[in-house]
Amino acid sequence: MSVLEQPVFVEGGYKPFGQLTRSDVEARAAELALATGWGPTARVGAVARAWSELAQAMAQQGAQTVLELGPERATELAGPLWVVPPRGSLL
Repeated sequence: MSVLEQPVFVEGGYKPFGQLTRSDVEARAAELALATGWGPTARVGAVARAWSELAQAMAQQGAQTVLELGPERATELAGPLWVVPPRGSLL
């Protein structure tokens, strides 16, 4: 399965990463920013920033969906978002 096909939970359910809209991405960034704290949740801050950077990249390119960034750019940005968890699994 390609990164663009990976299911990502957004409000209302799962969507393939490539179909996420800029609104979906901005909402995910805001949600994760609220979950950032200290201790174990401190790591969430970097992921929240990565989602914000994705939203900025989409705005700069005029992309309405992640797919519109192009497969290479979307794949490049997906790593820090944990679209595919580090080492491939949350377990």
